[in-house]
Amino acid sequence: MLRLETRPTPSSTFVLASPLIALAATVAIGVMLFVLLGKDPVQGLQMFFWEPIKSPYAWSEIGIKATPLILIALGLSLCFRANVWNIGAEGQYILGAIFAGGIAMGATPDSPRAIVIVILVAGIVGGMMWAAITALLRDRFNANEILVSLMLVYVAEMVLSYLVYGPWKDPQGYNFPQTVTFAKPTQVPRLFAGLRLNIGLVIALFAVAGMTVFLFRLFRGVQALVGGLAPAAARYAGFSSRGALWTALLTSGGLAGLAGALEATGPLGQLTPYVPVGYGFAAIIVAFVGRLNPVGIVFSAILMSMFYIGGELAQSRMQLPKSITGVFQGLLLFTLLAADTLIVYRVRWKSTAGARIAGAKA
Repeated sequence: MLRLETRPTPSSTFVLASPLIALAATVAIGVMLFVLLGKDPVQGLQMFFWEPIKSPYAWSEIGIKATPLILIALGLSLCFRANVWNIGAEGQYILGAIFAGGIAMGATPDSPRAIVIVILVAGIVGGMMWAAITALLRDRFNANEILVSLMLVYVAEMVLSYLVYGPWKDPQGYNFPQTVTFAKPTQVPRLFAGLRLNIGLVIALFAVAGMTVFLFRLFRGVQALVGGLAPAAARYAGFSSRGALWTALLTSGGLAGLAGALEATGPLGQLTPYVPVGYGFAAIIVAFVGRLNPVGIVFSAILMSMFYIGGELAQSRMQLPKSITGVFQGLLLFTLLAADTLIVYRVRWKSTAGARIAGAKA
């Protein structure tokens, strides 16, 4: 039978190479999947790995999708490093979009451009407030943050649906569940003429630099990590495990809310029931593929954005189902977990007879 044995010394080389191994395995499984579906595997791989990067416009679209993934994954990386399992970033993203949309709806064509700052701050506040519910319940009642944050995602979706189907519905929108189109001053400035890429990407890259400094250069970052991973050691050192919890969740919620605000006032330009597209859940994969490292998260967000765009192209050009995007995302996570397992453990074959003898001696 097969058994897993702990390796004496895990290879540091394979720790770094594990995401690349996972990607190669995902590609190999993807080829087999295309063949089983009766599709041309070369064309399928082209949809996912060439079409999304073949032109400046394609890179602009990658930047649009990578921006929320980077921001959300940065916050999640802090949470996971601090042993706080925030699975509800999607809900915090939605609340950020709602808060930002509420401010944007009140703007007029004569509003100053500075209102964009107010809108983005509102998004941050919305995400932090939604994350604070999870932090409060975990802190005061020791509630499981996985379940609480996940259930709050569905509450956030219901809040959004209530608003766009009810009090915020555009009276001139032909009864579609959507708000009015936001006034031009509320739109996030674009970086290049003719492309949709906006300053959200610049903000995300500044957030990467800030999180890098916080995690690896500031004492406060060390406190957050120690407080989450070893509460007893943190108390002995005078650190606050409660502080680590609140710091991780509020930071994560704020970044997710900022992502929602940038999405609502950037590519979308209004609120609809389709604001949640799964960025909060996909960012979990982005965080782990990026090794919970801010710089690694940038590259994994680009890869995940390619999967999003490739899935859309495969749907329209190859008549594949929309779920193909989720399949590739799931394969990447599954193969990464498998590769990480084999870094720590090795597979050994032991005969059944040998196992019985070993058991009898024990």
